Amino acid sequence: MNSRSSSFRSVFLSAFLGGLLVAVLGFAAVSAGWVGETRNTTRTVAAAAPVSSDSDPNLVNQIYERDGAGVGFITASGAPADSSGTDPFGQSGGGTATGSGFLIDKDGDVVTNNHVVEGAQNITVKLGTSETAYDATVIGSDASTDLALLRIDAPAEQLHPLELGDSDRLDVGDPVVAIGNPFGLNSTVTTGIVSALQREIQSTNGYSISEVVQTDAAINPGNSGGPLINTEGQVVGVNSQIATGGSGTGNVGIGFAIPSSTVKDVVDQIRSSGKVEHAYLGVSGATLTPEIIDALKLD
Repeated sequence: MNSRSSSFRSVFLSAFLGGLLVAVLGFAAVSAGWVGETRNTTRTVAAAAPVSSDSDPNLVNQIYERDGAGVGFITASGAPADSSGTDPFGQSGGGTATGSGFLIDKDGDVVTNNHVVEGAQNITVKLGTSETAYDATVIGSDASTDLALLRIDAPAEQLHPLELGDSDRLDVGDPVVAIGNPFGLNSTVTTGIVSALQREIQSTNGYSISEVVQTDAAINPGNSGGPLINTEGQVVGVNSQIATGGSGTGNVGIGFAIPSSTVKDVVDQIRSSGKVEHAYLGVSGATLTPEIIDALKLD
């Protein structure tokens, strides 16, 4: 009995050691790559992210749906025919002018171009696609930057302000959207890119407006004062002027927008003091004539 038990234990121990040796060798072979490991696995592949936000075909629609209701159709009437202001789009003063603007807060404050409302006795604003016209008052204006701040008294549910973005973060080639009322066609949306930065244009009173954004988004008479919007739905400029070819007054792919950085500064000054101040160096040049030389006793 003891002999058989001892024999059984010897066989069992041998088998156990043999199996353990096989397992160790197998594990070593798999680890070393000598033998392929067969296993049912599941691998998840993440979807590729879009290269840029403008690859979304519905992006313009989303911006329009978000911001369109906050863009206003401005009608300004009663401006005197001899108004000192001139329209950068080539229209003379007097009669009735139409343009665009946009809400910036829930108080009913609307930003637009000064040349749209300058000298007007009656100003109304229609929001989005609504036909309801609200009387507007001029809170303040600045001819040197061609900006004006209006206020309307509209129900809170009709006020959908747009957010001012940072124009300093713009890069050439960034996609942009313009919403406005060209030729009286309300709530028109056009698209394009930032064509150039740091441009300079002349305001209606002859002063230079710097850091202007150039865009190829279609801008025409009636777009004045409307927003230029980035892909995040933020206003990065106020559409103000266009360059035209020949005797035409329509868009040729060169539009200019006053940067939102300037808009913020002007609006803050108007709200705090009702006026805008600018520093400038009052130096100009002239040709010396014999009369001037004699009067100033110059060599």
